[in-house]
Amino acid sequence: MNFSGQVVIVAGGSRGVGRAVVHMLAARGARVVLGYLERHTAAAEVAADCAHLPGEVIIQQCDLRERSSAEALIERALTDWSQIDALINCAGMMRYQAIESISDLQWAEILRTNLDGAYHASKAALRPMMKRRYGRIVQVAALHGVAGGPMQADYSAATGGILGLTRALAREAAPWNITVNAIVPGLIDTEQLSVIPTEQRIWGEQVIALRRVAQPEEIAAAAVFLASSMASYITGVTLPVDGGWRMA
Repeated sequence: MNFSGQVVIVAGGSRGVGRAVVHMLAARGARVVLGYLERHTAAAEVAADCAHLPGEVIIQQCDLRERSSAEALIERALTDWSQIDALINCAGMMRYQAIESISDLQWAEILRTNLDGAYHASKAALRPMMKRRYGRIVQVAALHGVAGGPMQADYSAATGGILGLTRALAREAAPWNITVNAIVPGLIDTEQLSVIPTEQRIWGEQVIALRRVAQPEEIAAAAVFLASSMASYITGVTLPVDGGWRMA
């Protein structure tokens, strides 16, 4: 996959799957705008790590919970490189708590970060994509949105909403040659895995067909493919990348 001459925005690109996505894109010649919330040092380190690669990486602080901040992220790409070919949204957060213990504040925080963030970023990216009559939007959600996650009602609701948003946008954007897809990973070896109790991770590894958690690069590979020109006839898809955890 060659991304030379293409501009890709990666929201949540300072860690985990997002960091792996940025590396893969830069290695394939993409010009990448790395959006990050708070981790300036980590984002700068990702950009520095990619300096020897064919592509180029710039960083932009953004808070996708705020529409104006999402719009500023898109505007940075347009100001520097005059186009947007793809948006890959890896930004998100989760908690692990029984529903009776979830406060209204936590519920709102999880939905605002995950679902509102996906909505704001997608909406901001659509207009310039429609003008060029080309675009790829990829949401990195979670298996919780398909199968539900015990002790994670808030995160399951938020990621389920992302999948509905993905399908709706896929239908709306199709006339402009814009595809919209979502990836639903299972367990991934990132710092977010520490939110899940050890016994739940052990159980997960037992029921996953491949008997292990995913590496961030394995999720990133699917996202990069869906953001490429090779995925031109795939839209509205919810793609499990879960090692055979949930076969459907």
